[in-house]
Amino acid sequence: MLHLSRLTSLALTIALVIGAPLAFAAETAQSAAAATTKAPLPLEELRTFAEVMDRIKAAYVEPVDDKTLLENAIKGMLSNLDPHSAYLGPEDFAELQESTSGEFGGLGIEVGAEDGFIKVVSPIDDTPASKAGIQAGDLIVKINGQPTRGQTMTEAVDKMRGKLGQKITLTLVRDGGTPFDVTLARATIQVKSVKSQLLESGYGYIRITQFQVKTGEEVSKALAKLRKDNGKKLSGIILDLRNNPGGVLQSAVEVVDHFITKGLIVYTKGRIANSELRFSATGKDESEAVPMVVLINGGSASASEIVAGALQDQKRAVLMGTTSFGKGSVQTVLPLNNDRALKITTALYFTPNGRSIQAQGIVPDIEVRRAKITSESQDGEYFKEADLQGHLGNGNGGADKPSGSASKAKPMPQDDDYQLAQALSLLKGLSITRGR
Repeated sequence: MLHLSRLTSLALTIALVIGAPLAFAAETAQSAAAATTKAPLPLEELRTFAEVMDRIKAAYVEPVDDKTLLENAIKGMLSNLDPHSAYLGPEDFAELQESTSGEFGGLGIEVGAEDGFIKVVSPIDDTPASKAGIQAGDLIVKINGQPTRGQTMTEAVDKMRGKLGQKITLTLVRDGGTPFDVTLARATIQVKSVKSQLLESGYGYIRITQFQVKTGEEVSKALAKLRKDNGKKLSGIILDLRNNPGGVLQSAVEVVDHFITKGLIVYTKGRIANSELRFSATGKDESEAVPMVVLINGGSASASEIVAGALQDQKRAVLMGTTSFGKGSVQTVLPLNNDRALKITTALYFTPNGRSIQAQGIVPDIEVRRAKITSESQDGEYFKEADLQGHLGNGNGGADKPSGSASKAKPMPQDDDYQLAQALSLLKGLSITRGR
C-alpha cells in the first residue's frame, strides 16, 4: 500500500504539471510532499518531464496523444529498474494471472534479457517450444525476421503472442554458433505442474515443470501415489527441477516442507516492512526421509533455486546437474485500479545458510553435464559361459542365463536422459549405504 499511495501522488502531480501553470504545479507538489513522510518530489525533474512531453507533442513527426506518452513513460520507469520489473497493461496482467493458474496461450518459453538480446531461460515441458527443440540459453535474435536487439522483454513477448494456431519463426543462436530458424505454431499452453512415476521398483521420480498455486498440493499427492504404486516405503526419490523457470514463492516453500522436518526454508529482505519474511518447516515431512537427489540446470530459476538451495543447505538432498540460472529476487504484483498492475522487485531471497544466489546461481554438489546415451542394444550379443556347449549348471540350482535371454525392458525416462540416469545410479548407491 505504501508503494501504491506514493505512486498515486506522483501520477497526480505529473498530471497537474502537464495541464497547469508551473506555479500551481509547484503548490500542488509542495502540498503532496507535506502530506507524506517521504522525501519531497523532485520539482525540477518534473518540470523537465512536462517540458519533454510538450516538445514531443509539438515537434514529433506524427501526432502523439497524452495517454500514449504517459503509458510509455511508466513502462520506461519500470523497465529501467531491473529486468524483472514491468508495467502490466490489461492483457499482460490477465496473462500473468492465467500463467500462475496453469493455462495460457503462447509458445511455452520463459525469456529474459541479456546484453540487449532476448534469452530463453527455459522451455516449458510439452509445449510448442520444447517440442521444437528450443533449449535454455538460446538467444532469440530475430522474431519473424525482425531483429530483437535493443527490444525490451515486453516488446519481444508481445511480438511472440498472437492468434492460436498462427505460425511464428524465431531465429536462434545456440552457444555462439550459426543462427538457425525454428518455426512453430502458437497454442494454448496447459502446463501440468507435477509429473511422477516409478523409474524402477523403489525409486520415485517427481518432475516439477513450473511452480503454480497448487504445486505443493500436487507434490503431496505424487508422493502418496509413488508409495502406493511401490507397495512399500520408497528407497529413494529424484526431484527434477531442470528447465523450471520458477513461479509462486509460497508453492516453493510448500514443496520443501514435504521433504524436511524442521529448520528454515528461505527468508527475504527488502526495504518495506512486509518484504521481510521467513519461512520454516512445519514438521510434515511426507518423504519419510529417504535418500534424495535434486536435478538442476541453467534453466532452473527463481522458485526452483529456492527449493534446491534449501534442500542443499539442510543437507537433505544431493544436488546434481549444472549451475542454475541465478535469479534471487522476489517480484510483487501490485494491482492498479484500471485492470493494470505493476510487477516490481521488492526483495532478495536467501537460502537457510544466508546465501544469495542473485546473478550467481546454485552450484550442484556433483556436476553432470548433458550427454547423449548411446544404444546398449549390443550388450546382449556378448558370448557367455551359458552359451558354451556342455557348460556346467549353476551349483545352487539357478536357471542358465545365455546371451539374449534378458527380457526387453519397457522404455523409461532414464534410458535416454544421461543426467537422470546418473541421478538414479547415485540414488541406488545412497540407498545401499543406508541399508535401504
